[in-house]
Order: sequence, then structure tokens, then C-alpha cells
Amino acid sequence: MATIFIFIFFFFLVPSYGFDSLDPLGNITITWDYFSDNGNSVDVRVSLNNLQLFRHVEEPGWNLGWAWKGDEVIWAMLGAEAKEQGNCTRFRGQQKPHCCQKEPVIIDLMPGTPYNMQTANCCKGGVLTSLKQDHSKGGATFQMNYIKASVSDSGGSFSMPENFTLGVPGYSCGTPFQVPPTKFTKDGHRWQQVLETWNVTCIYSQFLASPTPTCCVSLSAFYNSTIVPCPTCSCNCQGLPGATNCVDSDKTSVLQVPQTNRGEASAAVIRCSHHMCPISIHWHVKQSYKEHWRVKITITNMNFVKNYSQWNLVAVHPNFRSVTQVFSFNFQTLSVYANFSDIGMFWGLPYYNDRLLTHGENGHVQTEVLLHKDRGEFRFNEGWSFPRKISFNGDECVMPSPDAYPTLPNTAHISTTTLPTIFLSLLLLSICSTSLE
Repeated sequence: MATIFIFIFFFFLVPSYGFDSLDPLGNITITWDYFSDNGNSVDVRVSLNNLQLFRHVEEPGWNLGWAWKGDEVIWAMLGAEAKEQGNCTRFRGQQKPHCCQKEPVIIDLMPGTPYNMQTANCCKGGVLTSLKQDHSKGGATFQMNYIKASVSDSGGSFSMPENFTLGVPGYSCGTPFQVPPTKFTKDGHRWQQVLETWNVTCIYSQFLASPTPTCCVSLSAFYNSTIVPCPTCSCNCQGLPGATNCVDSDKTSVLQVPQTNRGEASAAVIRCSHHMCPISIHWHVKQSYKEHWRVKITITNMNFVKNYSQWNLVAVHPNFRSVTQVFSFNFQTLSVYANFSDIGMFWGLPYYNDRLLTHGENGHVQTEVLLHKDRGEFRFNEGWSFPRKISFNGDECVMPSPDAYPTLPNTAHISTTTLPTIFLSLLLLSICSTSLE
């Protein structure tokens, strides 16, 4: 009961706090391993591990930054590279350092990099997949040798950098803290450990990533002809300051997409709509059987310039514990809280629909879900068949107001505007009855 209470308490917290009720322990951890102290230089291995259930880092990837406390200089690097070399004029020899910047920014190498520039678990273009989709590709590693600061007050211990940044919108990183040294083995028999290990924890905030939502939800059902659209201005309103650029669908032939450098996200250009969201999701209660019911979910990309690789959708519904079959998507329930199986995660099948293409004829993916009707709980009335919450790629989507949900056709409904008329009619009937007596 205590676990359920905690879930209810945190479930509707505003995502700007950096807390996600669907993945409360999710984070990206940066591990800094000191391998050897060579006197004047230090060998370090840096690892990034995505410990989030469903949120991933997509293209253009991570841009890891930090600030040296002194005048340290990166002499060599494998598995990654600094975006800029910086001012290295104080080194007059033929060999120049890899990076002399006070605040270097490191990016991952691309797949296919020559082997003499690689290290284990590198070269993925900065992409980190989530734990549930493919945990084997959720990490990245690079090695470097750097020259120590000329003046150090570290008292003989290593001087850890500070002010770490991940370079991905929405993420903020904490202060480095020391943890037990990492242990490793080369043959599976003898274990060794590094000199020191430090961790940096980076968490995600949807509000930091975008001041406005990025997706919305529309609803419909077979028992009602009404289609409840995404709420108006869910993500922004046309013409307002800061609104995303939009074009009408019949003008895409003349759309000029600006070119960007590697490591920079493309400016969004979406189709004009009343909700102005790059992603729209439609939940349709399709059919009812004797023991089962069926839902159709459609995800539409409204963005003309961006594909969504390794996309995922997370929804909360009490009947997810009784999913019988999911068509065309992968599906898994997330056991975030004990005895609570209402959270379900959907993602695409490899080489089939794991990439949501730009807006157009092929800019959507869809699935149908067959669910068992749990006795004593299943019902169509009061909006029970619709999701409580939906997120796309880890960002919560705007839901319609519950009082707008499609209702059953036989639901008794008396408009508040008719109540005075009914009251007046009853009053007149009472007066007439009295006068007749």
C-alpha cells in the first residue's frame, strides 16, 4: 500500500522538476576512471551509461563537456574527439595536443571509424538507446591521456574536472562524487581495479528541454461518432512569438530545409494545425468482443524535417496487465512500482517501423492491441477505456479534458440549460393542481 501511495503522490508531478513518475530512478551516469598516473600525465577512461527505461539520446547525439580546474591539456584521445583543438601555441614541438581548451566539448565518433582510432564500446554517433529497447547500445566509452595542471592544490590526489554538461536539451548534471574503484578483468580469472572512480549523474527535465509540450493525444471510439481532437494550442498557437515554423501541406514542394552542422539539431518545420505539435497520437477504441476488446494506436509525425529513430511510446492504462497480443509493435509492461502493471511501453520493430519518417504519406506508424476484459473492472463508460497518460520519447503529451471523452450512446445526459425549464414546468403543474382542488 505504501508503494501505491508514493506512486499516486508523485504520478502527476510537473515534469519540470526533473522527476519522471514513470521512471523515477532514470538518469545518465558519467563514469570517470583513473587508470594510471604517469607523473606528468594521466590515463583516463570515460563512460556514459543511459540508465533510463525508455528515454534515449537520439541524433545528433551527446556532446560531453566539462571545465578543467587548472591548465590541463588533452594530449591524445581514442573513441571520441574534441570539437575544437583550441589555442595550443605554448606547445612548440612537432606533435600538438588533441585539445587545449579550458572547457572542451567531446563528441562520439561515427560508425565505420578506422580501428586505430576506436576503443571498446565507441563510435555510435552519440546515440544512446534506452534500457528496454536495446541495453547493449545504451553506453559509450572513450579513453584519453591528459597533461596535468602546472600548479595543483589537490594534495597528491587527482584533480577532478567540474561543471559537466551532456550537450543534450533537457539534461543537467550534478557535482562529481567519488565511488568505489571500478574493477575489470581481461581473461575472466584475474580482477584488477583502477586507481580512482568518480561518477556524475545527469537527469532530464521536460521543461528544460522545451518550454512547451511536443506531442498531443486525440481520442475516438466505435460506440460514438465524435472524434475528440488534440486540444487547441496544445504545443503552441500559430502566430504567437516563439511558435514553431509551420507550412500548409500543399506547400511542401517548395520547402527549403536549412543545413546544419554535425552535433546541431535541425530547426523544426511542422505542418500547420490547430494544436501545433510535432507529434500527434490517436487512441481509437476499435472493437468489443465477448472476452476481449481492441485498441488502435496511430502515431503521426507532423515534422517535415525530422525522422524519429528508435522512437517509443509509454502509456498508462489499468488493462495493460491483461494484454493478449500487440500487432506490428514491440510491447512490454514496466514494473516501476511493486504490484503495479499499468505502465506499458511500445516501440517499433527493427528494420520495419523503428524509424518514424518525416511528415507525409509514410510519416506514421500504427498498431492494434488486443486486451482481455478483466471481470469486475472492465467497462466502457466514464472514459475507462482511454489512457490516463501518454508520453512520446519520454516527453509527456497533452491529453484532452476528461469531460470531452467519447461517451456511450445510452448514457443519460441532462443539459444544465434545461434544468430551469424543468423546474418551471414542475412549478406550474403544482400551481394548476392546487387551483383545481
